[in-house]
Amino acid sequence: MNTTRLLPAALCVLAVAGTPALAQDDPKATEQWTPVPPVVTPGTPAGQPPSDAVRLFDGHDLSAWEASRDGSPARWKVHDGVLTVDKATGNIQTRRRFRNYQLHLEWQVPKNVTGEGQARGNSGVFLASTGPGDEGYEIQIMDSYDNPTYVNGQAGSVYKQSAPLANAMRPPGQWQTYDIVWTAPVFAADGTLVSPAYVTLFHNGVLVQNHTRLTGETRYIGKPSYTPYTDAPIKLQAHGDPSPPISFRDIWVRPLD
Repeated sequence: MNTTRLLPAALCVLAVAGTPALAQDDPKATEQWTPVPPVVTPGTPAGQPPSDAVRLFDGHDLSAWEASRDGSPARWKVHDGVLTVDKATGNIQTRRRFRNYQLHLEWQVPKNVTGEGQARGNSGVFLASTGPGDEGYEIQIMDSYDNPTYVNGQAGSVYKQSAPLANAMRPPGQWQTYDIVWTAPVFAADGTLVSPAYVTLFHNGVLVQNHTRLTGETRYIGKPSYTPYTDAPIKLQAHGDPSPPISFRDIWVRPLD
């Protein structure tokens, strides 16, 4: 009489679709070989855009931007490799539309800044611009160096929603850096919210928003709420406060979908 010896299941080698399965105590069982991630060459020197980045402002022109209010050419001031807000011409936004992305931008409050609170070097980056005015999802930009204001309105905040985890401001006259990861909200065909927006923000290399869940679009008055959209431009704000305007440089984005 023939006997069949049964090996422990963990030591069996099975065939699935013609490919031998590995025993669960084999280290190869947990190795993943595909799909192979694309090669992205980091910027050189550090801080420069990586090889797959889309340059939004490289110090030369505003060809990637338009006026938010009517889609006409953006008319902020380009000089000495930087972009300075022109409050008279209003907000500007990217001609290209985005969903999920990594964004890098640098901004500077002028050394001769005046005013206090929200009237001191105020601007903002709207991670998804859903209208011609100040509609969308805003990360606050302003001088928060020794300048008290409400904490969900200082630099690094999700404006009127989430205060930053730290105040990482450098003094006026020095360049500030934002590195942002934006996860766009998802809506069903009937406009209902399927998943909310999230944002992660490093201010001058310091984590100030850690996968923060947004409760809707920015509202100056009232509670945030969601308006369905699919993709949207990135917008920079020309705030109407009387302080001298701020400047930007080295703006690039990596689409993540």
